[in-house]
Amino acid sequence: MLTSLVRRATLKENEHVPKYEKIHNFKVHTFRGPHWCEYCANFMWGLIAQGVKCADCGLNVHKQCSKMVPNDCKPDLKHVKKVYSCDLTTLVKAHFTKRPMVVDMCIREIESRGLNSEGLYRVSGFSDLIEDVKMAFDRDGEKADISVNMYEDINIITGALKLYFRDLPIPLITYDAYPKFIESAKTTDPDEQLEILHEALKLLPPAHCETLRYLMAHLKRVTLHEKENLMSAENLGIVFGPTLMRAPELDAMAALNDIRYQRLVVEMLIKNEDILF
Repeated sequence: MLTSLVRRATLKENEHVPKYEKIHNFKVHTFRGPHWCEYCANFMWGLIAQGVKCADCGLNVHKQCSKMVPNDCKPDLKHVKKVYSCDLTTLVKAHFTKRPMVVDMCIREIESRGLNSEGLYRVSGFSDLIEDVKMAFDRDGEKADISVNMYEDINIITGALKLYFRDLPIPLITYDAYPKFIESAKTTDPDEQLEILHEALKLLPPAHCETLRYLMAHLKRVTLHEKENLMSAENLGIVFGPTLMRAPELDAMAALNDIRYQRLVVEMLIKNEDILF
C-alpha cells in the first residue's frame, strides 16, 4: 500500500509526456516520381506499389525494409486527422499528451458539475448531441467546447466519453491482455485475483495503462457520491465492462458468457484502484 502511494506521488512529479513506443502503420503505396527509401537510402524501383508508407507519420520505405524499421513512429497531425476511432497510442503521440484529450476533458467536465447526477453513466444522453460532441473533438481537438453553455445535460458528456472508448480500434483493455483480465474475474481467491489483475495490467501498452489508471481513479470518485448518483462500483462495472473490453474471438456464445466477467473486472479495478495503479 505504502509503495503504491509513493509510486503515485512520483507519478505526479513526472507529469511530462512519456515516451510511448509505437509501431509504424505501413500501407502499400505508389509513389509519383523518383523516391528513395528512408531506411536504407536506396532507390525504390518500379512504376506502381514501389514501397510502403506509414499512414501515421509519412515514413517511406521498401517493403522488405519495413520489417527492420524500429518502433519509433512519431505520428503527425497532418496524417492523423481524427480523434474518435483513432488508435489510442497514435493519438497521444500525435498530440504530445499522456492520455487522449477527450478523456481528460470529459472527465474534468463531469467532475466539475456531474458527480451528484442520478444515474451518472447509466442514463443515456440524446444520441444526436453525443454525435455533435464527437464531431467537435474530431474537428477542433482540445479546442472543442463541451461546457455547460453548449451541453447542459451532463449525460451527453458521459455518452461522448463512453462512445470514445467503444470506437477505439483496439479496446482500452486490449485483445492481447483480455484473457488475463478475464482469468482474474474467474478466480475466487481475492488475493489471487489482485495478483492476476496486476499481471494483466503489465500486458497493456503504456498509453492504455495510463488512460485506464486515470479513468479508474475518476470512477472511484464517482462511487464516493453514490448516495446522490446511485452509482456503485458494481453499477459502473455493468456500464463500462463491455465499453472497455471486447472479446477477441468472434464466438458469440463465449462473448455473451464473458459479459459478467467483464463487469467484474471493471468493478475490481475501481475498488482496488489505489493498490493496483
